[in-house]
Amino acid sequence: MDEQGQVTAGEEPGYGIGAVARRLGVPAPTLRTWNLRYGIGPSRRSPGGHRRYDAGDLRRLEEMNRLIRAGVPAADAAREVLRAPVAPVEGRAGGGPASVPPNGTDRPTLPPVPRDPDRETFPPAPPEARTEIPTAAMLARAAVALDSQAVADWIGAALDRHGVMWTWENLVRPVFETICRRQAETGASIEVEHLFSDRVLAALARLVERPARPVNERPVLLACAEDEQHSLPIYALAAALTVDHHVETRVLGARTPYPALADAMRRLGPAAVFVWSQIPSTGDPAPLASLPLLRPASRVIAGGGGWWGGLPPSVPHVTSFRDALTRISAALH
Repeated sequence: MDEQGQVTAGEEPGYGIGAVARRLGVPAPTLRTWNLRYGIGPSRRSPGGHRRYDAGDLRRLEEMNRLIRAGVPAADAAREVLRAPVAPVEGRAGGGPASVPPNGTDRPTLPPVPRDPDRETFPPAPPEARTEIPTAAMLARAAVALDSQAVADWIGAALDRHGVMWTWENLVRPVFETICRRQAETGASIEVEHLFSDRVLAALARLVERPARPVNERPVLLACAEDEQHSLPIYALAAALTVDHHVETRVLGARTPYPALADAMRRLGPAAVFVWSQIPSTGDPAPLASLPLLRPASRVIAGGGGWWGGLPPSVPHVTSFRDALTRISAALH
C-alpha cells in the first residue's frame, strides 16, 4: 500500500482507511467508531493484515454519512444501511474485487458516486477539498463518543470557513448546552465536557497571535476573574479580535489573581481590560474597583453572567459576544 492508501502490486485490491476518510470528508477515528459500534467498516484484510475497504463498503459508508448529515442518529443510520442491499458495481460479478483498469495494473477502479465538486478525485483528494461542516447535533455526537479527532477537525473546518463568531454561536455554544443538559439529567458527561473544551481551546489558541499589522497601538488584555476556571469565552473573544478585526491581544487565562492582573495592566498599559466571570462564586465586583488607574486610561469591561450587582459605574457589563466586541472596539478609538 502506498502513502495515499492505494494498493500496490501484490496486495489484495481495496482501499485504506486514510484514503476513505479523505474521500468522504469523515475523520478516520469516526470511521473506526462506526466499525466498532455498528459493524460498518472494512470487509477485507490484506495478506499483511491491513484493513481494506471494498466497493460495497464504500457505498455503505457513503449512505451512512449522507443519513447522518441529514440529521439521522448514527445508530438509526447504521441499522438502515445494514438492512439495505449493496448494489453491485457495473462491470463486476457479485461482490468481488473492483475491476482492473485496462492499463494492466492491479489498482481497483472506484465505483461511481454522485458528483461533488469538493471531492471529485480519489485518491488523492484535490488541494481545495474541504472538510464538511457538521451540525451541532453531529458535533455533539462526536464529543459524546469521545472522538477527539473528529471534534478537532470539525471545529477547525468551521473556524476556517465561517470564522470565530459563527462557530461559537452555531456550534460551540449549542454543543455545550447539550453536554450540560446531559450532566443535569444523568450526572455524567464530565469527561465529554473536558474533551470538548480541550479541543475547542486548542483550535482557538492557535488563532491568538499578534496580527501582522495590528490596528491598535495598545493591546487588549483578557483574563478570567480570580478562581474562574471557564476560560474558553475569553479565548474565543481574543481569536475573533485577532482574526476578524486585526486587534492585538494578550490572554492571561483562567484563575487570574487580581494582583497579577493589576501588574499586567501596569506593564502593558492596555487600551481595554476584559474580565470574565461565568459563575456567581467568582463574580464579586469589589476587586475591579481596586484595579490601577492608568494614563492613558484603560477601559475595564466585565463580561459574563457571574457578576453580582454593584459593578463600579465606570465598568460596563456585557453578556453577549457581539456586545463585548462592540465595547472593546469603542475603547480602541
